[in-house]
Amino acid sequence: MRFQLLGPLALADGPDTVVLQPSKPANLLAALLLNANSTVSAEYLQRAVWGEEQPATARAALQTCVLRLRRLFAKHGVTGTAIEAVPGGYRITAAPPTLDLLGFRDQVRRAAGLDRDPEAELHALRDALALWQGALLANVRSEVLHRDEVPRLAEERLRAVERVCDLLLGLGRCGEALVDLWTATRVYPGHERFHEQLIEALYRTGRQSQALAEYRRVKGFLLEELGVDPSPSLRRLELSILRGEDLGSAGPEASRVIRGETVPLPAAPAAAPTASTAVPVTTPAAAVPAGGASAIAPAGGAALAPAAASGVGPVPAVPHFTGRTAETAALAARLTAPAAAGPEDHRPLTVLVSGAPGIGKSALAQHVARLVRDAFPAGQLLVRMTRADGEPRTADEVAAEVALALRESGEGRVLLILDDVVDADQVRPLLPPVSADGPEPAVVVTSRMGLGGLIATHGGWVQRLTAFTDAESYALLLATLGAERVEAEPRAARRLAALCGHFPAALRILTARLLTRPGLRLADAVDWLGDDPLARLTLTDSPDHSVTGLFDRALDRLDPRLSEAFAHLAQGPPELLADRGAEDEGPVPEAVREQLADAGLLEDGPPGPYRIHDLLRAHVRRTARIRDRRTEKV
Repeated sequence: MRFQLLGPLALADGPDTVVLQPSKPANLLAALLLNANSTVSAEYLQRAVWGEEQPATARAALQTCVLRLRRLFAKHGVTGTAIEAVPGGYRITAAPPTLDLLGFRDQVRRAAGLDRDPEAELHALRDALALWQGALLANVRSEVLHRDEVPRLAEERLRAVERVCDLLLGLGRCGEALVDLWTATRVYPGHERFHEQLIEALYRTGRQSQALAEYRRVKGFLLEELGVDPSPSLRRLELSILRGEDLGSAGPEASRVIRGETVPLPAAPAAAPTASTAVPVTTPAAAVPAGGASAIAPAGGAALAPAAASGVGPVPAVPHFTGRTAETAALAARLTAPAAAGPEDHRPLTVLVSGAPGIGKSALAQHVARLVRDAFPAGQLLVRMTRADGEPRTADEVAAEVALALRESGEGRVLLILDDVVDADQVRPLLPPVSADGPEPAVVVTSRMGLGGLIATHGGWVQRLTAFTDAESYALLLATLGAERVEAEPRAARRLAALCGHFPAALRILTARLLTRPGLRLADAVDWLGDDPLARLTLTDSPDHSVTGLFDRALDRLDPRLSEAFAHLAQGPPELLADRGAEDEGPVPEAVREQLADAGLLEDGPPGPYRIHDLLRAHVRRTARIRDRRTEKV
């Protein structure tokens, strides 16, 4: 004989089940079984049976209910389970084979011990969930139990369902997870974790627009019904989808359920922010980023395991990289070329990828690294040279982390990507002579700075990136927004690209916004964007991801005197950048202009030796107008 709590309260004997009718003894039995093998006070049992307002004869009536239950047990041949009177109350004994709630918890405990075998853990959790037979205690009319006990039991089940869906996502069985998640999100509309899993499963199965629509639906529900915004993890997931990031291996990283409590599993180190560019696209596999990585590096695997420190990790994948064909081929050829003959202590091969902030340096380096990974059997490492707040990391700190990671690498060549380098002094300690008994390194440096001094002292090859061509920008819009939408309005698409200055970061933000508005005509978007490009090129729910924010952070890195000189150039006529000759350098000396070009803020001409990107010039002028209005006397 078996008691069933996970559904209507019932007694089961093999295939035969007796569902108890609503009654006071049924309330009592449920209260005892919910606390099986523990003493339950008479006071609590009285409240469970009669509610907060009990009759004067409640204690005597409780004893009568106990007698009725004992007769019920005898009638149905219940053996091995008895209701005992103990000091202070009553106790019922049960075990996993005789009470489904204990069986469920036992199975969940067993599943937790199988975390190294996801398939086995999944099978055990599904066996546990199979014990649930419907609405909890549907035939028990106890307000106290439904208020105090049912939510706790429901939470145990929800945690198990969450874990099942995490395992399915981790095993790549996203379509199978969708079956459970559609139901779970509709039954529990306020349970954000289910929505997060559903959105992830939709995105991983190539249904990007549906994933974004689901995010908008749950966001609207939370705001309208509860007056709250989506959780940070849901907002991060939406941003990852908008940027077209590869979510990497889903891996069973979520919490697991043990005895009804959440026990966090060790999580992989989170990717720190990088200065780069990505855009999303609807495709069966993943979304398409521009010729640049995302503002937050997408998760991805690599041959070399990450070091313990958070600033060093595997090189992320850049899904469906577009543009930069010539640069990609040149960089790949350089990294895979045979080593030049020389002394045993020659310096490692160094490649510098430089350019303006948001131009796609990190993405190009990471994309090429993945293309040439077979040439680096010892692995590849992405080394972040700045912190999340943009502050540079010290050379000694980074050198220690890299040394630790290299000690754990295999034999043969290893590739290091030193991402977002601030100055040459950060890099030099990381370029030791090649060791005869260590891995042979190649180093790719990404930096806004030209780092001419580093190239002069250590040698190397430079790839400087500029804005996209017209064709690259149009191809990017095709890839991200879809051929049907773009080719229906090709002139408007080209006008949008021009308004973005063919700047990868601006194009990434624009396409992210357009993907959230699938009904917006591109011609209407031209008018909307043209009214105020700088204000519109931002993600409204993440103001840090904006063209103005990107430029502000870049200008904040400048020496104040350089910043002042750049503001003077940007607010003045283009003739200020003209080459006036040695005798007439103008208000900004050539040496200062050289420094600004080295910082990625001035681009090579024509016309003239230098020019300022239209978006950057507009940003400086807009900032100056705002500052002047704030200081204007009233």
